[in-house]
Amino acid sequence: MKAAYLVGTNQIEIRDVADPICPPDGLLLRVQYCGVCGSDLRRWKEGLPANGIPFIPGHEISGDIVAVGPDLKCNYHLGDHLAVAPDVHCGQCFYCQRGLYNLCTSLRFIGIQPELWGGFAELLPLSGEVLANGVVHQMPANMPFSAAALAEPASSVLATHHRLATSLSDTVVVMGAGPIGCLHIAIARARGARVILSEPSKIRREMARRFEPNAVIDPFNEDLVAIVHQLTNGLGAEIAICANPVASTQTQAVECVRRGGKVVLFGGLPKNQPITTLDANRIHYGEIEVLGAFSYHPTFHELALQSIQRGIIAEDKLVTHYFSLHQINDAFTASAMGEALKVLVKVQEI
Repeated sequence: MKAAYLVGTNQIEIRDVADPICPPDGLLLRVQYCGVCGSDLRRWKEGLPANGIPFIPGHEISGDIVAVGPDLKCNYHLGDHLAVAPDVHCGQCFYCQRGLYNLCTSLRFIGIQPELWGGFAELLPLSGEVLANGVVHQMPANMPFSAAALAEPASSVLATHHRLATSLSDTVVVMGAGPIGCLHIAIARARGARVILSEPSKIRREMARRFEPNAVIDPFNEDLVAIVHQLTNGLGAEIAICANPVASTQTQAVECVRRGGKVVLFGGLPKNQPITTLDANRIHYGEIEVLGAFSYHPTFHELALQSIQRGIIAEDKLVTHYFSLHQINDAFTASAMGEALKVLVKVQEI
C-alpha cells in the first residue's frame, strides 16, 4: 500500500510499504479521506519527534472496513463505514474511572505515536484496544466519506459549547477564523448565540463570512475590545474563545468579556513559548472564569456525525481544498499558508 510518512521538517514522503495485517481482535479500515489538522501542521513544521522515528500522521479519518479479525468482539462488519478520531485512553487511570477520558494520564493518539498508524495511508489497522478505548463510530447512512472526516475537528468544538452551555442570551467572541474558529461560529450560532469574529487575515475573514458571524473585526486595524463593548452595551461578551495559538489573543480575551464572563483557551500555544499574560485583577474582581479546552468525551464524536448529517456543520462551507495522497505536501503547504480553510486528502486514488 501507499502511505505518507513525516520524515523531516516540512517534508512528507510517500512510501510503498507492505499492507498491514488485520489485528486478530480488530479490523482493517480502507481509508477514504483524512483531514489536515492544525496539530498535524505543527508537527510538520517541527519535524520528527525526539526519537527521530518517521511516522504516518493523520487523525481525522473516514473509511470502510475491508477485513475483520476472528476475535473481533465489536459489532462491526465488512463494508461498514466508520469515522475515526485519534484518542485512545487507558480505561484504568483516575480520570478514565470517572469518565474523563480526554484527561487520561496515559492518553495515546492515532497518527502521533509511531505504533498507532495515522490516516494518511491506504489501509489502517484498528486493534481491539483502539475499538474499545478509542473513538470510532459508524457513519450515518448515506453520509459521504469526505463529510465524515469533519467529525473529529467538530467534536472538541461541540464539547466546549456543551460545557459552556452557550445559549440565546450569549454574545461569543471567536478569536481566529481557521477551521476551528469557523466551527465555533457555526456551533455558537446553532445554539442561538450572537457571534463576533476577530481575525487579522483578510482572506480568512472573507472565508469565515459564509458562517454568518454577526460582526467581523480586523484586530490589527480596529479596536477589538472597544467594539465588543460597544456591541454589548458596555458590558462585554459572555464568552471569548481563543481559537488560535497566539498568546496575545488570550490577553485580549480577558478584556473582552463582562464580569462573570468566560474565557476559553482552546488553541494551544507553541511548546517552546507556552507562557501567557492575563490581567489577574480583572479576573479576580470580575469573577471571570478562564477555562482550558482539550479533546472530548467520545460521545461528542457521535454527536458531531449527527450534526453533519443535519446540516449544522456543512462540508461545502468548511472545506475549500481537496488533494490526493500524492499531493500531500501541497495539502500541508496550502493549510500552512492560510490560503485554504479546511483541507481534506482523498487517500484512495481510484
